[in-house]
Amino acid sequence: MKIGCPKEIKPQEFRVGMTPNAAREAVLAGHAVMIETGAGVGAGFTDVDYIAAGAVIVSTAEEVFAAADMIVKVKEPQPVERARLRAGQVLFTYLHLAPDPDQTRDLLASGVTAIAYETVTDDRGGLPLLAPMSEVAGRLAPQVGAWTLQKANGGRGVLMGGVPGVLPAKVLVIGGGVVGTHAGKIAAGMGADVTVLDRSVNRLRYLDDVFGGQFKCGYADAATVIELARAADLIIGAVLIPGAAAPKLISRAQLAELKPGAALVDVAIDQGGCFETSRATTHQDPIYEVDGIMHYCVANMPGAVARTSTLALGNATMPFMLALANKGWKRACAEDKHLLAGLNVHAGKLTYAAVGAALGLPVITGAEALTI
Repeated sequence: MKIGCPKEIKPQEFRVGMTPNAAREAVLAGHAVMIETGAGVGAGFTDVDYIAAGAVIVSTAEEVFAAADMIVKVKEPQPVERARLRAGQVLFTYLHLAPDPDQTRDLLASGVTAIAYETVTDDRGGLPLLAPMSEVAGRLAPQVGAWTLQKANGGRGVLMGGVPGVLPAKVLVIGGGVVGTHAGKIAAGMGADVTVLDRSVNRLRYLDDVFGGQFKCGYADAATVIELARAADLIIGAVLIPGAAAPKLISRAQLAELKPGAALVDVAIDQGGCFETSRATTHQDPIYEVDGIMHYCVANMPGAVARTSTLALGNATMPFMLALANKGWKRACAEDKHLLAGLNVHAGKLTYAAVGAALGLPVITGAEALTI
């Protein structure tokens, strides 16, 4: 199979879809690997590194898309990239289709087979290709939240850990999954007064057992969310419904109840955001203000630490990428229900129920897609 990896073109996105080590593994398995020149520079990988791994460097993204049987990326394809996709080609990347009708429409029209990292599952009910970036984003959230809280950035001017005689910042983390767990751990490590909310009692038991000495836990009913939000200096939105649009947990009207200059960090922005006033921003212009409340809603937070993120993502995606290349997507998905769960689009058909529900589009099952 010919595997192609173009340079990411989303603003301030420095990650790359394939590491040199992943390219080497694919070449050793008998596949041809094409890397767009400069694709890995933002993550610290040179063209020479890829050439040493056995990959071929090509000059343009057009060459990659035209020749490759499978495109491996990080972020969802941008409009110019979607125009280059074709029927019979496999796209393996993050998609986040539920809040993105334009991308969904373009992928359906292209005839491509699109497998989304964020909906591939595992035997434990987890999302193994989303988890590494959730870990990174969770650990970044208190860091960028602390920056947003600085007065020069419009925030309350509160130091996360306080100082002797001055209380630390109050941090509310909504969602106790991978993002929320890491956000709570890091915020507590910065000395903040942290509460993590979730709707799974079993998850709350786990968090209390493991982190009970570091942060508090609570049940995420609507009344508790707004009660704790009123007292918070920093609120981190960390909710996830796999493949679906994120629920809105704080409305615009409720912003008036928050502390002036409080900061909202919406890690769920890839899935539409969990605050009503959230809109996607970039690392170039990450913060905006609504009704006196500061919002940080960067849609590719892990891109800020591209080296760490690329290595973590490459470790997780490599086995699945090799399975798709070695077996072809149909056989690979037929033999692995977890990889099949990643199938979102095939031959003009939507194959992920939560996306169909969010966008009001008809859906076929993954099993039906295998017959097309």
